[in-house]
Amino acid sequence: MIASQVLLPVPALAQIQQVLPGMGDGGEMTASAERHLGDQIARELYRDTDYIDDPVIAAYVQDIWQRLLVAARARGELTPELDERFAWTILLGRDRNINAFALPGGYLGLNLGLVAVVGSRDELATVLGHELSHVTQRHISRIMTKQGRQMPLMIAGLILGMIAAGKSRNGDAGQAMIMGSQAMFAQNQLNFSRDMEREADRIGFGVMTQAGFAPQGAATMFEKLQYASRLNDNGSYPYLRSHPLTTERISDMQGRFQFNMDTVPPQPLAMDHAMIASRARVLTRPGVDVLRLWIDSASSGEFAKSSPAQQAGTLYAAALSAKEMRDYKTARALAERLAARVADDPAAAKQARWLGAEIELAAGAAPKAAALLDARSKERPEMLLSAEAATAMRQPAPMIPVLRDWVAANPRDATVWRALGNLYGAQNDTLRAVRADAEANVAILDYPAARDRFKAAQEIVRQSKVVDHYEASIIDTRARAVEVLVKEQAAEPPLK
Repeated sequence: MIASQVLLPVPALAQIQQVLPGMGDGGEMTASAERHLGDQIARELYRDTDYIDDPVIAAYVQDIWQRLLVAARARGELTPELDERFAWTILLGRDRNINAFALPGGYLGLNLGLVAVVGSRDELATVLGHELSHVTQRHISRIMTKQGRQMPLMIAGLILGMIAAGKSRNGDAGQAMIMGSQAMFAQNQLNFSRDMEREADRIGFGVMTQAGFAPQGAATMFEKLQYASRLNDNGSYPYLRSHPLTTERISDMQGRFQFNMDTVPPQPLAMDHAMIASRARVLTRPGVDVLRLWIDSASSGEFAKSSPAQQAGTLYAAALSAKEMRDYKTARALAERLAARVADDPAAAKQARWLGAEIELAAGAAPKAAALLDARSKERPEMLLSAEAATAMRQPAPMIPVLRDWVAANPRDATVWRALGNLYGAQNDTLRAVRADAEANVAILDYPAARDRFKAAQEIVRQSKVVDHYEASIIDTRARAVEVLVKEQAAEPPLK
């Protein structure tokens, strides 16, 4: 604390010691300014090694997220202005800590550690609804406006410094500790007020129940968060930590839906949710020893005693663990057991089929993977798996229109842009492959890299004897637009 007080400028100290805004205070920070700040932070988070765009987990989370957004619009919590201007994007992180957090401009962060422990969609909807409400109620803007004009950039820099300090493995530990102290001091001063937390509880609960999620999920999730002692409190992607869940807040929520935790019937574990939670655990990279334990658990005595949903989760974790260890024979055997176990559950059977295709692709058996997939599917995970199989088999033509239509509707989907680029590469269409790579960089807000790729595409056009004038025109137009973004980005005050 002493070190942070010495290092922070005196005016900044005075600013962060000001009282947090009341619930009725207006904010001077516009939606555009907040979105701009969110883009600056998100740009760095996209580059972080913990960031992951896993199509299977992302699709599961997006289904919940879109339902919450629809409910927030219907309730009037999400105004047309914020709906249009904010990103409404969820960034997944590999971190094993139980954490979710709101960022400026409609970005939300979700650790796989939280996905791994929630017992149902309803519990996950509780957390996402709470964080969504922090954004729709402009809590971040109101806090930052109160702190002063310079605080947003300072806090954004401290966030990124905290990320770097937490991941630093070099000998400069002293500097990392000082930076961490600065960030911790600032964060502690900027915690959401209790009134803001209550408001997010209240509105988030209304949004998640109107979206069709069971109120019991809120009860069980609050109990888990109380046990964890925090909602946002780890060293990875920290931002505006929520206060620890107090008995008062839990009692308020219980009164809101008028039942006591002791009388809440346990929610049955869904097979597909158990499989998603298992996937999240494996993708946090727990280490080889843990992966082996999960493989062994599929043949343990406890396995036979567990429920069908628990067995599905165990088999999924075991098969994915074997795949991660490149033991494809074991992975295939476990995937076959999983498929048989979940055959009567359509949602779970689909997840098992996708896992089987992943294993075949990893094993170099693209035709077998393609046989498990529907290339006409509009579901993002299956579409990406089909594209990977088509690329590996050098048969890209059927999948190119599918992905091209997807990015036309979802231009900020970097993963699909890169898959489309791979398909063009397999078709020896270098110009479109380079353009797709440029668009992928735009999607993750890396404008200098995008500019370089567009310049490379323009050079290909200049050197080509046969020119696709339509594609060349698109590239020139996009290159000019990105050049403007590069200049704007260069003029921004640095975050760190």
